[in-house]
Amino acid sequence: MKAFNLSEWVLKHRSFTGFMLALVVLGGVFAYHMLGQQEDPPFTFRIMVVKTLYPGATALEVEQQLTDRLEKKIQELPNLDYLRSYSKPGESVIFVTPREDTSPKEIPELWYQVRKKVDDIRMTLPPDSIGPFFNDEFGDTYSLIYAFSGEGFSYADLKLAADSVRQQLLRVKDVEKVDLIGVQDEKIFVEFSDKKLAELGLDTAAVAEALQAQNGMAPAGTVFSPQRNLPIRLTGAFDSEASVANMAVRIADRTFKVSDFAKVTRGFTDPAEFKMRFNGKPALGLGVTMNKQGNVIALGKTLEDTLAGIKNELPLGMDVEPVANQAHVVKNQMAEFGQTFLEALATVLVVSFLSLGWRTGSVVALTVPLVLAATLLVMLLCGIDLQRISLGALILALGLLVDDAMIAVEMMARKLEEGWDRMRAATYAYTATAFPMLTGTLITIAGFLPVGLAQSSAGEYTVAIFQVVGISLILSWIGAVVFTPYLGFLILKVHANAEGPIHDLFDTPFYNRLRRWVDACVAHRNKVIVATLALFGLGVVALTHVPEQFFPLSNRPEVIVNLWLPEGSAFEQTEAAAKRMEALLAKDEDVEHVASYVGSGTPRFFMLIVQQLANTNLAELVVMTKDNQARERVMQRVRQILETDFPNVRGRVKRLNVGPPMDYPLAFRVLGENPNIVRGIAERVAEVVRNHPGTVDVNDDWHDRMPSFRLMLDQDKARALGVSTASLSQALQAHYTGIPVGQLREQDKLIDIVWRASPELRTAADELPDVAVRTANGKAVALSQFVKFETVFEDGVRWRRNRFPTISVRADVADGKMAPDVAAEIVPKLKPIQDSLPAGYFIETGGSKEDAVNAQKSILIWIPLVLIVTLILLMMQLHNLSRTFLVFSTAPLGVIGAAFGLLLFRAPFGFVALLGILALAGMIMRNSVILVDQIDQDEKSGLDTWSAIVESTVRRFRPIMLTAAAAILAMIPLSRNDFFGPQAIAIMGGLTVATALTVFFLPALYAAWFRVERANEGHKALT
Repeated sequence: MKAFNLSEWVLKHRSFTGFMLALVVLGGVFAYHMLGQQEDPPFTFRIMVVKTLYPGATALEVEQQLTDRLEKKIQELPNLDYLRSYSKPGESVIFVTPREDTSPKEIPELWYQVRKKVDDIRMTLPPDSIGPFFNDEFGDTYSLIYAFSGEGFSYADLKLAADSVRQQLLRVKDVEKVDLIGVQDEKIFVEFSDKKLAELGLDTAAVAEALQAQNGMAPAGTVFSPQRNLPIRLTGAFDSEASVANMAVRIADRTFKVSDFAKVTRGFTDPAEFKMRFNGKPALGLGVTMNKQGNVIALGKTLEDTLAGIKNELPLGMDVEPVANQAHVVKNQMAEFGQTFLEALATVLVVSFLSLGWRTGSVVALTVPLVLAATLLVMLLCGIDLQRISLGALILALGLLVDDAMIAVEMMARKLEEGWDRMRAATYAYTATAFPMLTGTLITIAGFLPVGLAQSSAGEYTVAIFQVVGISLILSWIGAVVFTPYLGFLILKVHANAEGPIHDLFDTPFYNRLRRWVDACVAHRNKVIVATLALFGLGVVALTHVPEQFFPLSNRPEVIVNLWLPEGSAFEQTEAAAKRMEALLAKDEDVEHVASYVGSGTPRFFMLIVQQLANTNLAELVVMTKDNQARERVMQRVRQILETDFPNVRGRVKRLNVGPPMDYPLAFRVLGENPNIVRGIAERVAEVVRNHPGTVDVNDDWHDRMPSFRLMLDQDKARALGVSTASLSQALQAHYTGIPVGQLREQDKLIDIVWRASPELRTAADELPDVAVRTANGKAVALSQFVKFETVFEDGVRWRRNRFPTISVRADVADGKMAPDVAAEIVPKLKPIQDSLPAGYFIETGGSKEDAVNAQKSILIWIPLVLIVTLILLMMQLHNLSRTFLVFSTAPLGVIGAAFGLLLFRAPFGFVALLGILALAGMIMRNSVILVDQIDQDEKSGLDTWSAIVESTVRRFRPIMLTAAAAILAMIPLSRNDFFGPQAIAIMGGLTVATALTVFFLPALYAAWFRVERANEGHKALT
C-alpha cells in the first residue's frame, strides 16, 4: 500500500481517469435499461411430481400396489431429503424432495435419476395402471394470464379463438410458451337405455364392439402399377355426430341405426374435471410464460399492444381480459422501490451536505451515483436482475457504500484546512486509511457471507443480498480511492491561511467535552464494561421476546379463497359453491375481479404460491382487490360469509406469502406404522391445536372418509350365469362412467365417442340393483340376482411421508399472531401426547417453525467460516493477536440495539432480521478496526497509550458518526418495506447503540484489555 499510491496515480493521469469515469456512467445507464426486471429472484423448485393412475382401485389398493412400490425404488436416490405421497381412489401422486443443500445445477440430473429408477420397475406395476407421468416443471410461473369469455360462446368457440391468439403470441419476443387453461375436451356421447336395448334384444357390449370396429384407422394397402403407386383409401369413418347416429349396426343378423336405440349428442367432458371461470362466467385461460432472459415489464407492454390488434379480429361479444398481470405488479414494485431508493439517496446526500459542507458534500454526492452505476454494470455482467431482493439490497448497500467516500473526503478536507496542497491532501487518505478501509469493507461483506453460502431454499431466494451488497461495497472502496480523490481534487479548495497545529481542529468546546467523556470512560473502565455487559444481557433477553416470523406476507392485493366440500362431493356441487361465492363477491365494491378454478387450484401466477392439485371437491378463487387496505376488508367479509352462508364447506382465506412456498404456517405431523393408530393420535393433536387461541381453521390432510358402494359377488351364481368379475366391471363402467368406443376425426381434433347410459340411469343410485347384465346365454339378468350391496366408508386420500402413513394437522394463525410463536407455545402442550406414544410413532413440527429452523441452520452453519475469515482480515490489518481479538469481541454489540429496535417498532424477528443482525457484526468491527488501527498509529507517533486512546477516539468521532448516521438514516425509507423492514430496523437500532458504544465502550475495553495506566496528567494531544 505504501509503495504504490493508487490515488496519486489517478491524479497524475486525470485525462484517463475522467474518460473511465464517463464510461462508468454510460455503462451504468446502459445496464439499468438492459437489466431484466422480475417480481422475485430466480428460484429452483426442488420438487418433482410422479403421478400414476389406477382406475377402479381404492385409495388403499393404490397405496399398496402403486405408491409403496414406487417409493421403495425412489428412496434409493442420492441426495434425497424425503418423499411425500398421497393415494386416492384411482390415483397415486409422489412428491420427490431432494436435500436443500443440493445445488440447483444438480437438480436436472437428479430428476433424470428419478425417471431412470421408475422405469426400472415399470413392468412390475399393475398391468391396468396408467403412467407413471413425471412433472419437473412444477415451478413454471405464468407472467400473464388472460381469460376468454363471452355470452353465447361454447368452450369449442373459446378454444378456437384462444388457439389462434396463442399462435400469434408465440411470435412475441421473450415469450417462451403459451398454455391453454381450463380447456374442456369435446365428446360425442352415445347414450342408451337399458329398457330399449332389452326390447330390441341387444347387448351393450356387442353394440360397443360394433361401434369400435366401424371407425378404426387401418391401412387398406397400395396398388403398385407399372406407372405409379396408388394408395387405397376407405371412407366410412365418422365425420360428425349425425354420422354416428345414422350408422347401421348389424347384430345377431339384424340391422339397426344407432339412433334407433341410443341418443347421440355432442358435448364436453361430463362430469368435468377442471374449469376456469372469470367474473361469474365460464372462461378459458391463456397463460404466457416468459423466458429467463426477458424483461416482464417490456413483455407486458408488447403483449398489450399485440392483443389490442388481435381483439378486433375476434368474434363480436368475445372478451379477453387480464386475470393476472405480473408486468403490472413488477412495474408498481419498481416504482415503490424507486421511491424508496430516491428517499434513501436523498437522506444520504443531505447528511453529507449538512455534515461536510457544500463542496465536500458534493464530492460524496457525486461519488455515490458513480459507485451505483458501476454496481449496475457488474450486476448486468453477473446476470443479477432487478427484483425484490436485489432492489432491497441496493437500498441496503446505499447506506454503507458512502462510508469509505466520507472517510476519504473528510480526511482530505481536514488536510486542506491544515494548509496542505490539493495533490498531497487528495493522496494522503490512501496512505493513511486505504488498507484499514479495505479491511473494514471486507469485514462488512463477511457479515453477509452466510446468506451467500447458505444451501437452502431461503438462502437461494435471498442470495442476491450478499451478491449486491458485496459488489457495491467493493466498488465503494475503489470509488473512495479513485473517484473521491479525483473529484475532491477538482472541487475542493486549498485553505492558504490554515497553518497551525493539528490539535487546533479538535480544540473546540464540543471536542473538549467529548475528550473528557472518553477520558472518564477510560478511567472508570470497569464500570463501563459491566454496564455494557448488563445492557448486552438485556438485549439478549429482549430478543427472546420479539415475535418470530419466517418470511413476511406479500403486499400484493390478491386474496386466495379455498372452498373444500366434503370428500367425494360431485364436481357440480363444488362448482355451485364457487358460483355462490362469486355472486357475493360481485357485490363487493372493494373487489376488481374474481377468477375461479373448480376441480383444482389456480395456475402458478405468482412464483411463491403453493399450488393445490386436482380435487373434485375443491374450488379456489383468486380475488383481486383494489389495494392492500381493501384486501384486509375483503378478507374479513369473506370469513364472515363462510361462517354464515357456507355451513358444509371448509373455507380458507389467505394472503400470498413471500419466501419459499409453504402451504400452512402451522403444521404438526403424526406418523407411524398403523394408520388407525395414527388417526387417533392426530385427533388428540388436533384438539390441542384447536384449543390454542392463536389458531384458525384447524384441519388435517386426510379429510373425511367418503361413502362408496361395495358389491359382493356371489361367485357360484356368477359362474353359473357365465358372468365374470371383469365383464361385470366393464358393464358397470359402460353404464355409469362410459367407455370410449372410437374417435371422430375432425380436422386436427380427435373427439372421443363415449358409450354410456342415459343421464337418468347414471344418476339414480337406488336403481343400481336393477341394472341389466348380459349372461353367457345372451339373456339380461338384474344385478341383484347375484350381487349383494353394501355402503361402506373408505379413505378419500391417504398421505405418507417416507413410506410412513402420515397425518398433518394444519392451521392458520389468527391476525396479529406469528406462526413460529404459536408453534412454540403448542409444542410443550403436545409433549404429554408424545411421551405416551407407543414405539414407532412420532409427532413432528412442520410449517413455518420447521422451515425457519432449517433456514437458520443453513445460515448459522457458516458462522465458523465467517469468524475465521474475519480473524484473518483483522490479523492482516492489525498484525497483533491481542488487538485482533479485542476488535472481534465488539461484534455482538449490535444485538443490543437490534433487539430493542425490533421490540420498539413491533417488527418480527425472522430470516431477514437474522441476516441484518449478522451483517451488523461486520459493520461494528469495521468501525472498531479503524479506531484500533488509529490508536496503534498514534502510539507509534509518540503518544502514550492513554492519550492515544482518547485522542484517536476524538479524531475518529466525526467520520464514525457521519458514516453511522448515513447508514442509519438511509434505512428509514427501507424500514417501511414489508420484506426488508425488519432487517432495516435491526440495523438501525443495532448501529445506533453500537456506534455510541464504539466511542465510549471500546476505549474503556482497550484500556482494560491492555491494562493501560495514565502516563502523566499534563500530557498534551498529538501535534
